[in-house]
Amino acid sequence: MKASKFSEAQIAFVLKQAEDGTAVGEVCRKAGISEAT
Repeated sequence: MKASKFSEAQIAFVLKQAEDGTAVGEVCRKAGISEAT
């Protein structure tokens, strides 16, 4: 499996934003990932 380009801290931050109610599209755009991912 390919290694992640995001650290665990970055992933945790993105997930926390999504849980806090930020729109998924907005979170993905800020993190530089596609919504399909």
